[in-house]
Amino acid sequence: SKAQDKHLLRSPRTAMDADADTVVFEAPAHFRFYKSGRIERLHRPPILPAGDDEATGVTSKDVVLDADTGLSVRLYLPKLQEPSTKLLVLVYFHGGSFLIESADSSTYHNYVNALAAAAGVLAVSVDYRLAPEHPLPAAYDDSWAALQWAALAQDEWIREHGDTARLFLAGDSAGGNIVHNVLIRASFQPAPRVEGAILLHPWFGGNTFLEGEVEAKAKDMAMIWEFACPGAVGGADDPRMNPMAPGAPGMENLRCERMLVCAGEKDWLAARDRAYYAAVTTSAWRGSVSRGGVAWIESEGEGHVFFLKKPDCARAKELMARVVAFIAGA
Repeated sequence: SKAQDKHLLRSPRTAMDADADTVVFEAPAHFRFYKSGRIERLHRPPILPAGDDEATGVTSKDVVLDADTGLSVRLYLPKLQEPSTKLLVLVYFHGGSFLIESADSSTYHNYVNALAAAAGVLAVSVDYRLAPEHPLPAAYDDSWAALQWAALAQDEWIREHGDTARLFLAGDSAGGNIVHNVLIRASFQPAPRVEGAILLHPWFGGNTFLEGEVEAKAKDMAMIWEFACPGAVGGADDPRMNPMAPGAPGMENLRCERMLVCAGEKDWLAARDRAYYAAVTTSAWRGSVSRGGVAWIESEGEGHVFFLKKPDCARAKELMARVVAFIAGA
């Protein structure tokens, strides 16, 4: 009865209930973990609708790929001077520690919209499932499925305007981690040819601290990783988080022709990103050497994913220009 429900609502909580609501970790302004496994998302940027962007001339739309899982993508089609023009297809994976953010948030809608306009690409921004409600490998599986969907041109925009023979992958932070893992997976499962990959401040970690890493920050990142991926083997040395861990697939397994690795000089991930770049350059992977192989850019004086927070600053414009040049093959 309503009276009973009211009584239950007023009943004192048990010690077990109170214990479940104990905060075990907090990333200020981002998220809070509770002992129960619950997450409180503190970072909630506005959600922007798809549609026409007058400033850039880019048109966007949302497409549901799997109604059961909720997997969807947001497509971005830049203004075409000639309707018959075929654009390369860029699949983008957003960041957010696998825990927050989305393809339709203002953060990523604005960035991918600007990238599609600047590079003249048909972009596919993946709205993968988030942990802890959907622990990893859900995000990896969704991203893989979205790549396969894009490559098969199962949408009219891609069929009419996309050149699926020219596929690129890009992602920032956790999304950069996804790019690496998708490229590794492509060496073990049938996959479309990927011409280029762009890793923007990719999130990698490890149990052994690197020179230049802040130990406390690295420990926090390891905790966040294990919260997102409770089945991680070896904690932060799980090969999906630490590509250089013992037993991880070698870099020669990366399935793309060209790669651009980007870092911020003041980023807490800078040491890991430098180590990743070094591991690729010294491995048997050479990509298409005649077209650049693997390239590196480090943004002086800038922190983690600064280009999302201040896209109009000089370094962000410099980074965007470098990404556009890489896509163009320059």
